[in-house]
Amino acid sequence: MDTRDYLIKAGEKVDLKKIPTCYEGDLDKKDVKNHLAPKNLEKLQDYQERLYAENKQGLIIVLQAMDSGGKDSLIKHVMTGLNPQGTKVASFKRPSDRELDHDFLWRVNRELPSRGDIGIFNRSHYEEVIVTRIHDLVKIQPLPEDLIDKDLWQNRFDDIVNYENYLRNNGFRMVKFFLHISKEEQKSRLMDRIVRPEKHYKFDKSDITERTYWDKYQRAYEDLFEHTSTKEAPWYVVPADRKWFSRYLVSQVILETLQDMDPHFPQLSKEAEESLDHWKKVLEES
Repeated sequence: MDTRDYLIKAGEKVDLKKIPTCYEGDLDKKDVKNHLAPKNLEKLQDYQERLYAENKQGLIIVLQAMDSGGKDSLIKHVMTGLNPQGTKVASFKRPSDRELDHDFLWRVNRELPSRGDIGIFNRSHYEEVIVTRIHDLVKIQPLPEDLIDKDLWQNRFDDIVNYENYLRNNGFRMVKFFLHISKEEQKSRLMDRIVRPEKHYKFDKSDITERTYWDKYQRAYEDLFEHTSTKEAPWYVVPADRKWFSRYLVSQVILETLQDMDPHFPQLSKEAEESLDHWKKVLEES
């Protein structure tokens, strides 16, 4: 599988209607679930250990999707084998009054992983150019009126790109995924939440009312992909109607990103290495 097939290149024009939501390739579901995906998880564990031990770099994974796109289950399945000590998951919902009293990146900055850690954003700073834009919530934000103009969203895109470049320049990689589902698949998943008692806890009526804004959401995502997918922090549009494939593809991209980061176990000093034989004998005699 060539993950570049799902990459949004910098400045590329995006039409989500032309991008498949369902994988129809040659990969076999059983082979992926029984062999390829487990191998990826093993490799991810190894690279996470190196990243944690090296303590010089960090990785930020951004997950965005329409409601019921599969973000929660993807986190559960793809990250299940990682060491919780080096993993941090942050979910972003509607901003609180306290968060609105700060710049829009403030609440995201507070949730960044430490060096050596992997941070997973379930929704992210991109909510500001998605939900806020579609529902015109900027009008109720405490902003100077002269900043709310025709350049607002372009300025937001510029701020985000500059922020992500800043993180990269400080040793933090970011890779971003949009779980691309069809409106029909979303309907099926939302219906599951209504008819299956064990999924009632997931149901929220807003998930259904938001479907009336489907086309607006699609256009808003297309706009942000075109303005914020960069070499330093790329976007991947992941066909997500089949969860087994979306989980495998995301794990593969994360693995390739860690391989490119190439973290190493730290080297002992010459003095410490020379003392190992001594401490081995001390331990054996204890």
